Amino acid sequence: MAEHATTEPNRRDFLYIWTGAVGAVAAGSTLIPLVSQMNPDASTIAAGAPIEVDLSQVPEGQVITVKWRGKPIFVRHRTAKEIAEAKATPLADLKDPQTDAQRIHSFDGKPMEPWIVAIGICTHLGCVPINVTGTHSGWYCPCHGSHYDNAGRILKGPAPKNLELPQYAFTSATKVRIG
Repeated sequence: MAEHATTEPNRRDFLYIWTGAVGAVAAGSTLIPLVSQMNPDASTIAAGAPIEVDLSQVPEGQVITVKWRGKPIFVRHRTAKEIAEAKATPLADLKDPQTDAQRIHSFDGKPMEPWIVAIGICTHLGCVPINVTGTHSGWYCPCHGSHYDNAGRILKGPAPKNLELPQYAFTSATKVRIG
């Protein structure tokens, strides 16, 4: 008589399944650390992460400096007089012509004129300008004599361009997110 093939699992089938399961767990426990070590660490993520600045703590006429991605960021709360001076500056007087309106952002459709947010690095050789000095009470780079107005626009000196603007947005009337 011919023997019939049994469909019931036997000891050998159990060992195959068990060995495969243990091998899958071992492979997973080896693979997970290898993949996770390729992710950036927390300090790297934090260095490029957006920051939020509370503007309610900055009195009118003052400038604060915050750090984002290792760069100084100037946040200036301009007075009505400073805004008027910036608007009155003829574009012909500027080396890198930009209107004051092009240098500010809006919140809920309203221009946030009192606030200038700029990267605090001179566009000539990368020095950090001094706040509230120089002509137009803007920024002055003492290293090579570049003068910026209170909107961060280059007026005179060797710097070829205005202070750069970081990516930023107002999240409320008193908070700005940089990055």
